[in-house]
Formats: sequence, structure tokens, C-alpha cells
Amino acid sequence: MRRLKLDQIDKKILKNLQQEGRITNVELAQRVGISAPPCLRRVRVLEESGYIKSYHAKIDLDALGYSITVFAFVKLTGQSDSDLVEFEKFVMQQSLIRECTLLAGDVDFILKIIAKDWDSYQDFHKNKLIKAPHVTSVKSSLAIRVFKDELGIPM
Repeated sequence: MRRLKLDQIDKKILKNLQQEGRITNVELAQRVGISAPPCLRRVRVLEESGYIKSYHAKIDLDALGYSITVFAFVKLTGQSDSDLVEFEKFVMQQSLIRECTLLAGDVDFILKIIAKDWDSYQDFHKNKLIKAPHVTSVKSSLAIRVFKDELGIPM
């Protein structure tokens, strides 16, 4: 995958697609100030170069019955490559875990977990998370309200 030097048009394309992934190519071209054919070529080059990884729909969690978001701070027995790989394999198999980030500091991982209710999270915590490979402790924080939920990067 080759990286290219982005110009202002490329950055405008990325900003617009990040905000509205279903925008038509014609509308995108108008917003960034070029015609549709070169706009489409640029989008394809951005995709092929790895700047655009995928397109997603933002789903309303409450509408589908997922009312709980929990951030779990996980400590492992150690950070050897094999310990990390084993824990990461466990994480990849858990559909409730939506994000997982390895941290530097007092905690090894922070997990973003989405559950239908507190009881289903507790069940997951008790029967899976604390029994995961190399886990020594889990501290959970319940999200009360989300003030900002922006995808992507500041452009």
C-alpha cells in the first residue's frame, strides 16, 4: 500500500466523506470544487492507498435495545507478546467488545463494551471477561451520557 502526498482537494474529500459517507460523487465534487470524474478517480486512489479504510452506518444503539456502554480497564499478568496475543484473540471473539486499545501506564487495555442492560454486562464480566487469558483485574465504568461522538480525525 503506497502513501501519497495529500493536497487540499484530497483533504477536502476526506473531510466530506468522513462526515457523510453516503454523499454522491457529484455532490462531493461540487463541495470540493472539481468535476465528478476526477473526484471519483481521487476517491479510488485514496481507497487504494489506504487513507479510506471502509464506509459505515452509524447505528442508534438504543433503537436496537443496547442501552449500556461500559468502559472496562483491564490489567494483565504481563505484557509479553504471547500474553498480548492470547488476550487479543479473546477480544476478537467477543461481540460485545466494540473497541480495544492497548495502553501505556497503570492499565493494559481499555475496552468499550456495548450491552443490552446492566445484567447482561455483569454476566459477560463475571463469566467471560475476568476469566479471559492473563487477566488480573477489571475495573468498569458505566457511561452516563455521550456529549460528543465524532468519527475519524480532525480535518
